Amino acid sequence: MTEMNFFDGMNRPGNAADLNETEKKHIPVIGAPGSVKSGEPFEVDVTVGSIMHVMEPAHHIQWVDLYADEKYLARIEFTPGFTKAKATVTLVLPTPGNVTLRAVERCNIHGLWENTQNITVG
Repeated sequence: MTEMNFFDGMNRPGNAADLNETEKKHIPVIGAPGSVKSGEPFEVDVTVGSIMHVMEPAHHIQWVDLYADEKYLARIEFTPGFTKAKATVTLVLPTPGNVTLRAVERCNIHGLWENTQNITVG
C-alpha cells in the first residue's frame, strides 16, 4: 500500500498570475525574507487571501499551519468573529540550504489551501 502525502490533494492556484475570486480569498499570502541566517530568528507574516477572508461563525478560517519543507513548525488558530486570518510568527531554521516554507490553511467550507515560498538558509 502506498502512503499518501499530506500535501497531495491540497487546493492550489490554477494560474498564480490570474487568480479567480475564490483563490484570492483562500490562498495564504506569505511574507518572509528570501534568505535568512541559519539559527537566527526571523519573522513570517501569513495572511489568508490577497482579499481578506471573512471571519463569520458560518464561514471562516479555522487555522494556518507552517512547514519547512515537510517539517511541521507551527499552528495559528483563529476564532470567528473575534480575529482576522492574519498572523506573524517568529521562526528559526537551523540547517543551511534551500527550504520551501509552506503555509496551509483550513476554511470551514472550502477546505485546505496551500502556498509556498522558497527561502535560502545560509
